[in-house]
Amino acid sequence: MRTAAKALLSRVEFPVLRAGLVVAAGLWGFVELMEVARATTPHAFDAEIMLAFRQAGQPGIPIGPPWMEGAMRAITSLGSTSVLVLITAATIIYLLLIRRPGTALLIFVAVAGGQMLSSLLKLGVDRPRPELVSHLVNETSLSFPSGHAMLSAVTYLTLGSLAARFLQGRTTKIYVLALAVLTTVLVGISRIYLGVHWPSDVLAGWCAGFAWAMLCWLAARVLQRRRVVRDDV
Repeated sequence: MRTAAKALLSRVEFPVLRAGLVVAAGLWGFVELMEVARATTPHAFDAEIMLAFRQAGQPGIPIGPPWMEGAMRAITSLGSTSVLVLITAATIIYLLLIRRPGTALLIFVAVAGGQMLSSLLKLGVDRPRPELVSHLVNETSLSFPSGHAMLSAVTYLTLGSLAARFLQGRTTKIYVLALAVLTTVLVGISRIYLGVHWPSDVLAGWCAGFAWAMLCWLAARVLQRRRVVRDDV
């Protein structure tokens, strides 16, 4: 038994094992948060965190200096569909120009598939937007999971990880990946600050985004091994 386990582990690359663990952790986290979202009343941590972004006794006024609200609006736009589509399209066109169609296809499937998955998950859970505090931006779609958080995770982490593969120097690679993670985190926080998502919506979006991005990468690795895709992804 132990010998068979060692033989199996020897065949599995560490990056593949790591990606598989991320997918499993993301799915577990999403399922746990979905139970929170389906409750008839907001969870205590959802309410406490959301109110922490508002001045005491004034749910319509956010914390921070006057410029903070404008900054959060700008940050949240980085997770909007229009911005992510523009970034994705520009990246795909560049990859096609340098003849890396496999990588371009990976990015397209990851982002487009993530958008469709986000919409389906919203319909499946059917959680309304929070009404605990006033909304600082207009939103009409369902709340769970946060599409901004999920698609930011999918897009920026996919692009960041791919860019890091082609950059020289460990410091540069770490910087690019850290920037992708920071952008994803800030977009999620901005959704809570603006009052349009519960914290559990954002956490679920991150979980689903991480899991979907890693699942797409794993699929690309399988296709590469079978020589269906020639690009090194």
